[in-house]
Amino acid sequence: MDLAAPPGLSLVSVLSLLACCAQLFAAVLLTQRYGGRSSTEDRFILLWLFYDVIVHLTLEGPFVYMSLVGTVEASTGPLAELWKEYGKADSRWLVSDPTIVSIEMLTVIFASMLALLLIHAILKDKYYRHFLQIALCVCELYGGCMTFCPDWLLGSPHLNTSTWLYLWVYLVFFNGVWVLVPVLLLLQSWFSLRSLHTLRVDQNNAAKRQ
Repeated sequence: MDLAAPPGLSLVSVLSLLACCAQLFAAVLLTQRYGGRSSTEDRFILLWLFYDVIVHLTLEGPFVYMSLVGTVEASTGPLAELWKEYGKADSRWLVSDPTIVSIEMLTVIFASMLALLLIHAILKDKYYRHFLQIALCVCELYGGCMTFCPDWLLGSPHLNTSTWLYLWVYLVFFNGVWVLVPVLLLLQSWFSLRSLHTLRVDQNNAAKRQ
């Protein structure tokens, strides 16, 4: 892959990246406000979940709306400009691609609901916490797979990897986060459930010896 020399960041790209930082800062504030009594591990998970919900509702929600009433390419406003900037790396987001819009509709509605329920389950130490965590992670990973695999099978005709910004920041980093974190959370659920099972087995064995 032949990458062009890194161009200077445009005003729109800088403002878009600052908007992402603002979303992360909001997630940090929400984690401090509601997760202060949680373990360190759970505070990191809550930080991710708050950020996940914020992104789904404040970025992907407007994208779905713009795509249902028209296209991002034909829309105006700050959020439209943000999506037009991302559309320079993946043109499908500009033209209301049916697969992308369908995935984002499920993400905005279903994944956001799961994440909010999971936040509640973690804060209240509910028994169904890991059921929700596993379900959410599978949804996020499936969404990522269906976003990129169809295009990869066609030879990635809609992806622009000609600059470091489009390839490593827009495509790899921002999409890779939604792969890496769900995988880590699946592992966390696996080890937590295994520990609970081991504890129950030890308790049953101790009861039998008495």
